[in-house]
Amino acid sequence: MKKFADLLKECESEINELMPWDLMEKIAANPDLILLDVREPSEFNAMHIKGSINVPRGILETSCDWGYDETIPNLVESRDKEVIVICRSGNRSLLAAQTMQIMGYQNPISLKTGLRGWNDYEQPLQNINGQPVDIDDADEFFMSKVKPEQMPPK
Repeated sequence: MKKFADLLKECESEINELMPWDLMEKIAANPDLILLDVREPSEFNAMHIKGSINVPRGILETSCDWGYDETIPNLVESRDKEVIVICRSGNRSLLAAQTMQIMGYQNPISLKTGLRGWNDYEQPLQNINGQPVDIDDADEFFMSKVKPEQMPPK
């Protein structure tokens, strides 16, 4: 049986990753760059990178293809472009980028360390209203909240 860590390890060998400090340069060089945030809407609404679009992993496949209620035409038409896939820590984005690659996207790139790393590098985040998010508030938001009962038995 594979575990979550096993799935991530497999993806790491197949998917390109980008560090947060390199993403700012990419955004500056290509203002049309697609920033795809695959977190849940509540996470996205609380804070995200300006200009990113929110497509939760649960509807990723139908958002990336024609003929569905969730279809995002700009995303479907971007199979030959760089798409930076973003999540909280870089895990969901890695799996989402792999799915996109399987669906024919030529250059999906996962943001390594996710928005936690982006915030650690003190890059700007905004809420759904376009207001800046305080770095310390973001740190608190991104902290792991694993409960004791969610840990493996000893």
